[in-house]
Amino acid sequence: MASTFEPGKMIPTMNAPIVELFTQAGCAGQLCVQSLDGAREVSVDADRQVVSASVFKVLVALEVETQFADGLLDRQRRVALPAASRTPGPTGFSLFRDDVQVSLQDLVVAMLTISDNVATDALLRQAGIDAVNAAAARLGLTDTFIPRDVSTMLDSIGRDSGFADWAALAAWDSRPHSQEEADLVDRRIRDAEAMTPSGATRTTPRDMAALLRLIWSGQAGPPAACERVRQIMSHQLTRHRLAAAFPPPARVSAKSGGLLGVVRSEIGVIEYPDGRGYAAAVFTQAPQPRPNDAAINAAIGKAAAAAVRILAEDT
Repeated sequence: MASTFEPGKMIPTMNAPIVELFTQAGCAGQLCVQSLDGAREVSVDADRQVVSASVFKVLVALEVETQFADGLLDRQRRVALPAASRTPGPTGFSLFRDDVQVSLQDLVVAMLTISDNVATDALLRQAGIDAVNAAAARLGLTDTFIPRDVSTMLDSIGRDSGFADWAALAAWDSRPHSQEEADLVDRRIRDAEAMTPSGATRTTPRDMAALLRLIWSGQAGPPAACERVRQIMSHQLTRHRLAAAFPPPARVSAKSGGLLGVVRSEIGVIEYPDGRGYAAAVFTQAPQPRPNDAAINAAIGKAAAAAVRILAEDT
Protein backbone atom coordinates (compact mmCIF):
# COMPACT_ATOMS: atom_id res chain seq x y z
CA MET A 1 0.00 0.00 0.00
CA ALA A 2 2.99 2.35 -0.11
CA SER A 3 2.12 5.56 -1.87
CA THR A 4 5.57 6.87 -2.78
CA PHE A 5 5.16 8.36 -6.24
CA GLU A 6 7.16 6.61 -8.91
CA PRO A 7 6.65 8.85 -11.92
CA GLY A 8 5.74 7.08 -15.09
CA LYS A 9 5.92 10.42 -16.84
CA MET A 10 6.61 13.83 -15.43
CA ILE A 11 5.05 16.30 -17.85
CA PRO A 12 7.82 18.50 -19.28
CA THR A 13 6.18 21.88 -18.87
CA MET A 14 6.98 25.28 -17.48
CA ASN A 15 4.82 25.84 -14.43
CA ALA A 16 5.00 29.63 -14.69
CA PRO A 17 1.36 29.99 -15.87
CA ILE A 18 0.11 28.05 -12.85
CA VAL A 19 2.31 30.02 -10.46
CA GLU A 20 1.01 33.23 -12.05
CA LEU A 21 -2.56 32.23 -11.21
CA PHE A 22 -1.62 32.19 -7.54
CA THR A 23 0.32 35.45 -7.81
CA GLN A 24 -2.61 37.25 -9.45
CA ALA A 25 -4.87 36.08 -6.61
CA GLY A 26 -2.47 37.51 -4.03
CA CYS A 27 -1.27 34.23 -2.54
CA ALA A 28 1.52 31.69 -2.65
CA GLY A 29 0.50 28.29 -3.96
CA GLN A 30 1.61 24.67 -4.12
CA LEU A 31 0.03 21.95 -6.21
CA CYS A 32 0.18 18.31 -7.17
CA VAL A 33 -2.16 16.87 -9.80
CA GLN A 34 -1.73 13.23 -10.84
CA SER A 35 -3.61 10.94 -13.17
CA LEU A 36 -5.44 8.36 -11.09
CA ASP A 37 -3.21 5.61 -12.47
CA GLY A 38 -0.19 7.49 -11.11
CA ALA A 39 1.50 7.56 -14.52
CA ARG A 40 1.61 11.33 -15.05
CA GLU A 41 1.90 14.40 -12.88
CA VAL A 42 1.99 18.18 -12.92
CA SER A 43 3.33 19.78 -9.75
CA VAL A 44 4.41 23.05 -8.21
CA ASP A 45 6.52 22.80 -5.04
CA ALA A 46 4.74 19.54 -4.24
CA ASP A 47 7.17 18.17 -1.67
CA ARG A 48 7.39 21.14 0.70
CA GLN A 49 5.31 20.66 3.84
CA VAL A 50 2.24 22.81 4.35
CA VAL A 51 -0.27 23.45 7.11
CA SER A 52 -2.95 20.94 6.19
CA ALA A 53 -5.95 22.80 7.63
CA SER A 54 -9.02 20.56 7.35
CA VAL A 55 -7.93 18.34 4.47
CA PHE A 56 -6.38 15.96 7.04
CA LYS A 57 -9.95 14.96 7.87
CA VAL A 58 -9.93 12.66 4.83
CA LEU A 59 -7.23 10.58 6.53
CA VAL A 60 -9.25 10.57 9.76
CA ALA A 61 -12.31 9.37 7.87
CA LEU A 62 -10.32 6.61 6.19
CA GLU A 63 -8.98 5.31 9.52
CA VAL A 64 -12.41 5.46 11.19
CA GLU A 65 -14.08 3.66 8.29
CA THR A 66 -11.26 1.09 8.32
CA GLN A 67 -11.91 0.44 12.01
CA PHE A 68 -15.61 0.05 11.21
CA ALA A 69 -14.79 -2.50 8.51
CA ASP A 70 -12.35 -4.36 10.78
CA GLY A 71 -14.84 -4.53 13.65
CA LEU A 72 -12.77 -2.32 15.96
CA LEU A 73 -15.46 0.36 16.15
CA ASP A 74 -19.24 0.02 15.96
CA ARG A 75 -20.45 2.44 13.31
CA GLN A 76 -23.86 2.70 14.97
CA ARG A 77 -22.51 3.48 18.42
CA ARG A 78 -23.94 6.77 19.67
CA VAL A 79 -21.67 9.24 21.43
CA ALA A 80 -22.57 12.31 23.47
CA LEU A 81 -21.47 15.79 22.37
CA PRO A 82 -22.03 17.96 25.47
CA ALA A 83 -22.80 21.59 24.74
CA ALA A 84 -20.41 22.73 27.47
CA SER A 85 -17.31 21.16 25.95
CA ARG A 86 -17.41 21.43 22.20
CA THR A 87 -14.58 22.22 19.80
CA PRO A 88 -14.99 25.71 18.32
CA GLY A 89 -15.90 26.03 14.67
CA PRO A 90 -17.97 28.01 12.16
CA THR A 91 -20.41 25.24 11.26
CA GLY A 92 -22.34 22.26 12.52
CA PHE A 93 -22.28 21.00 16.10
CA SER A 94 -20.12 23.92 17.26
CA LEU A 95 -23.19 26.12 16.86
CA PHE A 96 -25.64 23.80 18.64
CA ARG A 97 -26.82 25.00 22.07
CA ASP A 98 -28.07 21.69 23.40
CA ASP A 99 -26.41 18.39 24.19
CA VAL A 100 -26.43 16.02 21.22
CA GLN A 101 -26.12 12.28 20.71
CA VAL A 102 -25.06 11.02 17.29
CA SER A 103 -23.73 7.81 15.77
CA LEU A 104 -20.08 7.45 14.80
CA GLN A 105 -20.96 6.88 11.15
CA ASP A 106 -22.93 10.12 11.04
CA LEU A 107 -20.02 11.99 12.61
CA VAL A 108 -17.95 10.99 9.58
CA VAL A 109 -20.58 12.54 7.32
CA ALA A 110 -20.54 15.81 9.28
CA MET A 111 -16.74 15.89 9.28
CA LEU A 112 -16.35 15.47 5.52
CA THR A 113 -19.37 17.33 4.17
CA ILE A 114 -19.27 20.49 6.31
CA SER A 115 -15.84 20.05 7.95
CA ASP A 116 -17.38 19.81 11.41
CA ASN A 117 -14.68 20.31 14.08
CA VAL A 118 -16.72 18.76 16.90
CA ALA A 119 -17.24 15.62 14.84
CA THR A 120 -13.54 15.50 13.98
CA ASP A 121 -12.36 15.64 17.58
CA ALA A 122 -14.97 13.09 18.67
CA LEU A 123 -13.75 10.70 15.98
CA LEU A 124 -10.10 11.30 16.89
CA ARG A 125 -10.95 10.33 20.47
CA GLN A 126 -12.63 7.13 19.28
CA ALA A 127 -10.09 6.01 16.69
CA GLY A 128 -6.98 7.51 18.30
CA ILE A 129 -4.61 10.10 16.87
CA ASP A 130 -1.80 7.52 17.01
CA ALA A 131 -3.84 5.15 14.86
CA VAL A 132 -4.45 7.87 12.25
CA ASN A 133 -0.75 8.70 12.14
CA ALA A 134 0.06 4.99 11.86
CA ALA A 135 -2.28 4.79 8.88
CA ALA A 136 -0.41 7.66 7.22
CA ALA A 137 2.89 5.85 7.78
CA ARG A 138 1.48 2.57 6.47
CA LEU A 139 0.37 4.29 3.28
CA GLY A 140 3.76 5.89 2.74
CA LEU A 141 2.59 9.42 3.55
CA THR A 142 5.88 10.24 5.21
CA ASP A 143 5.35 14.01 5.34
CA THR A 144 1.88 13.86 6.91
CA PHE A 145 1.43 14.10 10.68
CA ILE A 146 -1.29 15.08 13.16
CA PRO A 147 0.25 16.27 16.46
CA ARG A 148 -2.99 17.07 18.32
CA ASP A 149 -6.74 17.46 17.99
CA VAL A 150 -8.48 20.54 16.61
CA SER A 151 -9.50 21.98 19.99
CA THR A 152 -5.94 21.83 21.35
CA MET A 153 -4.60 23.36 18.14
CA LEU A 154 -7.02 26.29 18.32
CA ASP A 155 -6.22 26.94 21.98
CA SER A 156 -2.52 27.03 21.12
CA ILE A 157 -3.19 29.71 18.49
CA GLY A 158 -5.07 31.72 21.09
CA ARG A 159 -2.16 31.53 23.52
CA ASP A 160 0.43 32.33 20.84
CA SER A 161 -1.67 35.38 19.95
CA GLY A 162 -1.44 36.72 23.50
CA PHE A 163 -4.70 35.39 24.96
CA ALA A 164 -5.56 32.73 27.50
CA ASP A 165 -7.02 30.40 24.88
CA TRP A 166 -9.08 30.34 21.69
CA ALA A 167 -12.26 31.47 23.45
CA ALA A 168 -10.49 34.58 24.74
CA LEU A 169 -9.17 35.37 21.25
CA ALA A 170 -12.66 34.93 19.78
CA ALA A 171 -14.15 37.18 22.49
CA TRP A 172 -11.60 39.90 21.69
CA ASP A 173 -12.33 39.60 17.97
CA SER A 174 -16.05 40.12 18.59
CA ARG A 175 -15.41 43.52 20.18
CA PRO A 176 -14.38 46.81 18.54
CA HIS A 177 -10.61 47.36 18.50
CA SER A 178 -8.12 49.63 16.81
CA GLN A 179 -6.39 48.82 13.55
CA GLU A 180 -3.09 48.79 15.42
CA GLU A 181 -4.41 46.12 17.78
CA ALA A 182 -5.81 44.12 14.87
CA ASP A 183 -2.50 44.23 13.00
CA LEU A 184 -0.59 43.12 16.12
CA VAL A 185 -2.88 40.14 16.71
CA ASP A 186 -2.77 39.23 13.02
CA ARG A 187 1.04 39.10 13.13
CA ARG A 188 0.95 36.94 16.23
CA ILE A 189 -1.55 34.57 14.63
CA ARG A 190 0.62 34.19 11.54
CA ASP A 191 3.64 33.45 13.74
CA ALA A 192 1.78 30.92 15.90
CA GLU A 193 3.27 27.44 16.07
CA ALA A 194 0.10 25.86 14.66
CA MET A 195 0.30 28.16 11.62
CA THR A 196 3.72 26.84 10.58
CA PRO A 197 4.26 23.37 9.09
CA SER A 198 6.85 22.36 11.70
CA GLY A 199 4.33 22.72 14.53
CA ALA A 200 1.03 22.18 12.73
CA THR A 201 -1.02 19.32 11.44
CA ARG A 202 0.97 19.02 8.25
CA THR A 203 1.25 17.31 4.90
CA THR A 204 2.44 17.93 1.34
CA PRO A 205 0.51 18.26 -1.92
CA ARG A 206 2.14 15.04 -3.12
CA ASP A 207 1.10 13.10 -0.01
CA MET A 208 -2.50 14.21 -0.41
CA ALA A 209 -2.62 13.38 -4.12
CA ALA A 210 -1.20 9.95 -3.29
CA LEU A 211 -3.79 9.43 -0.53
CA LEU A 212 -6.60 10.19 -2.95
CA ARG A 213 -5.23 7.81 -5.58
CA LEU A 214 -5.00 5.03 -3.01
CA ILE A 215 -8.58 5.64 -1.84
CA TRP A 216 -9.92 5.73 -5.38
CA SER A 217 -8.07 2.53 -6.34
CA GLY A 218 -9.25 0.76 -3.19
CA GLN A 219 -5.68 0.21 -1.95
CA ALA A 220 -5.85 2.55 1.06
CA GLY A 221 -7.81 0.12 3.23
CA PRO A 222 -10.76 -2.29 3.15
CA PRO A 223 -12.87 -1.85 -0.02
CA ALA A 224 -15.91 -0.81 2.03
CA ALA A 225 -13.90 1.88 3.82
CA CYS A 226 -12.54 3.34 0.57
CA GLU A 227 -15.97 3.28 -1.03
CA ARG A 228 -17.57 5.07 1.92
CA VAL A 229 -14.95 7.84 1.93
CA ARG A 230 -15.37 8.31 -1.83
CA GLN A 231 -19.14 8.49 -1.44
CA ILE A 232 -19.14 11.05 1.37
CA MET A 233 -16.52 13.26 -0.30
CA SER A 234 -18.81 13.56 -3.32
CA HIS A 235 -21.31 15.37 -1.08
CA GLN A 236 -19.04 18.12 0.27
CA LEU A 237 -20.99 21.35 0.64
CA THR A 238 -18.16 23.63 -0.53
CA ARG A 239 -18.33 23.97 -4.32
CA HIS A 240 -16.44 27.22 -5.02
CA ARG A 241 -12.91 25.87 -5.34
CA LEU A 242 -12.20 22.73 -7.38
CA ALA A 243 -15.82 22.10 -8.32
CA ALA A 244 -16.23 25.61 -9.75
CA ALA A 245 -13.48 24.91 -12.27
CA PHE A 246 -14.81 21.53 -13.42
CA PRO A 247 -18.43 21.84 -14.57
CA PRO A 248 -20.51 18.82 -15.60
CA PRO A 249 -20.05 16.27 -16.98
CA ALA A 250 -17.01 16.22 -14.68
CA ARG A 251 -17.67 14.81 -11.21
CA VAL A 252 -15.74 16.34 -8.31
CA SER A 253 -15.35 14.71 -4.89
CA ALA A 254 -13.38 16.94 -2.55
CA LYS A 255 -12.42 18.15 0.91
CA SER A 256 -11.63 21.78 1.52
CA GLY A 257 -9.52 23.36 4.22
CA GLY A 258 -8.98 26.81 5.65
CA LEU A 259 -7.42 28.38 8.70
CA LEU A 260 -7.96 31.95 9.89
CA GLY A 261 -7.94 33.50 6.44
CA VAL A 262 -4.28 32.60 5.96
CA VAL A 263 -4.39 29.01 4.72
CA ARG A 264 -6.82 27.85 2.04
CA SER A 265 -6.67 24.46 0.40
CA GLU A 266 -8.63 21.75 -1.31
CA ILE A 267 -7.94 18.19 -2.30
CA GLY A 268 -10.18 16.18 -4.54
CA VAL A 269 -10.70 13.81 -7.42
CA ILE A 270 -12.02 14.90 -10.81
CA GLU A 271 -13.65 12.17 -12.90
CA TYR A 272 -14.98 12.25 -16.46
CA PRO A 273 -17.49 9.97 -18.16
CA ASP A 274 -14.81 8.73 -20.59
CA GLY A 275 -12.88 7.19 -17.70
CA ARG A 276 -10.28 9.88 -17.19
CA GLY A 277 -9.60 10.75 -13.57
CA TYR A 278 -7.22 13.03 -11.70
CA ALA A 279 -6.22 13.49 -8.07
CA ALA A 280 -5.61 17.15 -7.22
CA ALA A 281 -4.13 18.75 -4.11
CA VAL A 282 -3.85 22.54 -4.01
CA PHE A 283 -2.62 24.59 -1.05
CA THR A 284 -2.38 28.37 -0.73
CA GLN A 285 -1.17 30.86 1.83
CA ALA A 286 -2.04 34.54 1.90
CA PRO A 287 1.01 36.63 2.87
CA GLN A 288 -0.95 39.76 3.77
CA PRO A 289 -3.91 40.51 6.06
CA ARG A 290 -7.39 40.81 4.57
CA PRO A 291 -6.76 38.83 1.37
CA ASN A 292 -9.22 38.54 -1.49
CA ASP A 293 -10.99 35.33 -0.47
CA ALA A 294 -12.95 34.95 -3.70
CA ALA A 295 -9.85 35.38 -5.85
CA ILE A 296 -7.90 32.77 -3.91
CA ASN A 297 -10.78 30.29 -3.96
CA ALA A 298 -11.04 30.73 -7.73
CA ALA A 299 -7.27 30.35 -8.16
CA ILE A 300 -7.37 26.95 -6.42
CA GLY A 301 -9.80 25.67 -9.04
CA LYS A 302 -8.11 27.41 -11.97
CA ALA A 303 -4.68 26.06 -11.05
CA ALA A 304 -6.01 22.49 -10.84
CA ALA A 305 -7.85 22.93 -14.14
CA ALA A 306 -4.69 24.20 -15.84
CA ALA A 307 -2.78 21.15 -14.59
CA VAL A 308 -5.52 18.78 -15.76
CA ARG A 309 -5.49 20.40 -19.22
CA ILE A 310 -1.74 19.77 -19.45
CA LEU A 311 -2.22 16.14 -18.49
CA ALA A 312 -5.17 15.68 -20.88
CA GLU A 313 -3.29 17.22 -23.80
CA ASP A 314 -0.37 14.87 -23.21
CA THR A 315 -2.43 11.67 -23.45
